[in-house]
Amino acid sequence: MPAQRTQMYQRLMMLTAGLLYCLVLSAQEYKPVDDSSSVEFGIKNFGVTVSGTVKGLKGTIHFEPGNLSTAAFSVSVDTRTINTGIDMRDNHLKKDDFFYVDSFPTMTFKSTKITPSTKEGFLFIFGDLRIRNVTKAVSFPFQAVPNGEGYTFTGSFTIDRRDFGVGGSSISMSDQAKVTIKISAVPDK
Repeated sequence: MPAQRTQMYQRLMMLTAGLLYCLVLSAQEYKPVDDSSSVEFGIKNFGVTVSGTVKGLKGTIHFEPGNLSTAAFSVSVDTRTINTGIDMRDNHLKKDDFFYVDSFPTMTFKSTKITPSTKEGFLFIFGDLRIRNVTKAVSFPFQAVPNGEGYTFTGSFTIDRRDFGVGGSSISMSDQAKVTIKISAVPDK
């Protein structure tokens, strides 16, 4: 009888250890991988859509699909990396009437809440977007797709550039800019 109790106790301990290991794996911290991620934008200027990218993605992501109440994103990009494919335009966008990169070298996003979405396969994220010295609340649907040990997060949203003081009072440029993100994230070991 004592040998059976010992075996049962050992099995119970192994099962408990296995469950704890699974919980630790599912509640993981991730970090974005800049080289395999993208932050793209598009805005109409004189009726033509100008597209560009921003690189230098950094930050932390806590993501646990089964417990969205603990999920959190805190990421930034480097405004000095803005690239539309035309150096003269990029240099203009870095000046004080646009992104003023000398004083504001990063754009940041910090989530405040993540919830299920009504659209299957999507989640909904709420957070604060900071561009220049202005912070505004944004929200948008996104997908979280497992990718090896990590995740790929994708989504898009539209902002009003004037809300952030970008582009001054230009009448040739649309007020609405579309931002599309793809964040490849790996475990932060």
